[in-house]
Amino acid sequence: MGGITLSAVEKWFGELQVIKGIDLTIRDGEFIVFVGPSGCGKSTLLRMIGGLEETSRGGIFIDDREVTDQPPSRRGLSMVFQSYALYPHMSVRDNMGFSLKTAGAPAQEIRAKVDAAAQVLKLEALLDRRPKELSGGQRQRVAIGRSIVRDPTAFLFDEPLSNLDASLRVEMRYEIAKLHQSLKSTMIYVTHDQVEAMTLADRIVVLDGGRIAQVGSPRELYERPANLFVAQFIGSPKMNIMPCSVSGGHYRPEGGREGIYRADGPATHVGIRPEHITLGAKGQGQLDGVVDVIEYLGADSFLIVDGGALGQLTVRQTGESTFEVGAEVGLIFDEARASFFDEEGLALGLG
Repeated sequence: MGGITLSAVEKWFGELQVIKGIDLTIRDGEFIVFVGPSGCGKSTLLRMIGGLEETSRGGIFIDDREVTDQPPSRRGLSMVFQSYALYPHMSVRDNMGFSLKTAGAPAQEIRAKVDAAAQVLKLEALLDRRPKELSGGQRQRVAIGRSIVRDPTAFLFDEPLSNLDASLRVEMRYEIAKLHQSLKSTMIYVTHDQVEAMTLADRIVVLDGGRIAQVGSPRELYERPANLFVAQFIGSPKMNIMPCSVSGGHYRPEGGREGIYRADGPATHVGIRPEHITLGAKGQGQLDGVVDVIEYLGADSFLIVDGGALGQLTVRQTGESTFEVGAEVGLIFDEARASFFDEEGLALGLG
């Protein structure tokens, strides 16, 4: 079992409050990702769950057992950090089994658990090597293996891939996803990388200034953000946000043309993802613009369009796009995919 519940959790550093009343239930076996900008409190919250930071107010429960004031050793959790923290003079086998050895486990048990973890992580051929003989990805797998042998209630990952280059990050994302499928353990993962969050998570917790901005599946957050912050944080490139007015069943982007309004309540902003805009001739669609920059990425191209008073808008095209810099275009919105937000920045339900 590995269910974790946070109830009205707060964290204060003197007069500074960094975690502001978090309520969250993490189901047994779930892969949860904490994501948000620097300083939003995601690593602090993870460390509070692990017992490395004291909880100022509220309660933390693991399998319905309150652990708010319990030390890390009593919580049954295992953490994997950005730093591998491997003992350089020890072999991979000894590094992975060290926590069991210090706990007084029998040598036969240690060997069996290390061998089982090594098989899961494809480290069998590396067990006699020392850390300096390993690549960065291999060292990170050893650090994860050291956690697996402890058979924890849940795994806590604090930006474990930050030190790896781009190709190794992709490889390790795959390894961690397969590990979760294999172990079926609860995992909480902190990252600032949206790709990691979107590809790994069962649910994503988006944090903003110490509060939860939205919790949901990657698809829910991408397609129906709860507020302007999530709309512009989730997605790369981010959602295009434009001020708009609403009247008589229609909306009009500032300086643009009318479209059909499909939300409940008065909207002050409309949002549209780059892939939900089609480019046509000037005068078509919701507004006009001029192609300012083209970012060619092979299969895709991102066209940065100067929308005048609306500023820069991003449009996703296939790599075969024939538009050129300086072209005057009309931006045609897929209005069924548009999001609308009120003056408080909250998403409006669809009408």
